[in-house]
Amino acid sequence: MALVKMKQLLLQAQKENRGCGAFSVGNMEMVKGAIRAAEELNTPIILQIAEVRLKHSPLHLMGPMMVQAAKEAKVDVAVHLDHGLTMPVVEKALELGFTSVMLDASTLPFEENMEQVKRVVQLAAGYGATVEAELGLVGGSEDGSTDHGIRCTDPEDAAVYARETGIDALAVAIGNAHGNYPVAPHLAFDVLEEIHRRVDIPLVLHGGSGISDRDFQRAISLGIRKVNIATASFNSLTAHAEQYFRSEGKHDFFGLNEAMEQGTYENVKRHILVFNEPYEA
Repeated sequence: MALVKMKQLLLQAQKENRGCGAFSVGNMEMVKGAIRAAEELNTPIILQIAEVRLKHSPLHLMGPMMVQAAKEAKVDVAVHLDHGLTMPVVEKALELGFTSVMLDASTLPFEENMEQVKRVVQLAAGYGATVEAELGLVGGSEDGSTDHGIRCTDPEDAAVYARETGIDALAVAIGNAHGNYPVAPHLAFDVLEEIHRRVDIPLVLHGGSGISDRDFQRAISLGIRKVNIATASFNSLTAHAEQYFRSEGKHDFFGLNEAMEQGTYENVKRHILVFNEPYEA
């Protein structure tokens, strides 16, 4: 298949009433594991990396690998910059061939958030790339270093924001949070339903790790088209690596490589199956 725009995958998911998994990756093994799961299930996916992860997984190394893996995959794959924080990083991702970018200006006042995102929309247009943005506050952060709290997206503001910025996908805050949930979250489905009624672009759910399968499917039935999964993949990779080192016999890099890939593969496969299954009320 091919490296494609994220917008194409989200519109396809909308047509088929399912969610498209967006899986964060941090090394070669995670890229390989995610692609293997997508190919096995013949389901398009999004590979993504957040700016806060770049200190461990440099963009100039990860980016070309993600793009090349997408080009060679047997299913359609989009490559996305998740939670971009600075314009230079957003621009670098576009130069490397990412087909989608996000500038997270959600902590800024409404008008300033819109102005920042409009700049990204204009920049991305020159590359033919998709733009995602966030309104409201999703709890926690990608690396667990900060937490600005949770503030649900206002449906009326969401309609104005989507229309005025010209973005392709809107990440909403409905009680979701990044990182590991101490308990399963209570999502504000009434808020999501109202946003979906007012906004005519695909919606995005961040902080997917720890949300129940049924809540995923209900959210998808109410307009969520992109579902971010990061922590669950990192946790699964780590668990498989630990299990490998606890196993009997000789241990080496190559065995560790296979364990990390398998951990990612199993988590990605499980979530794809959930996102493809329709919600039953």
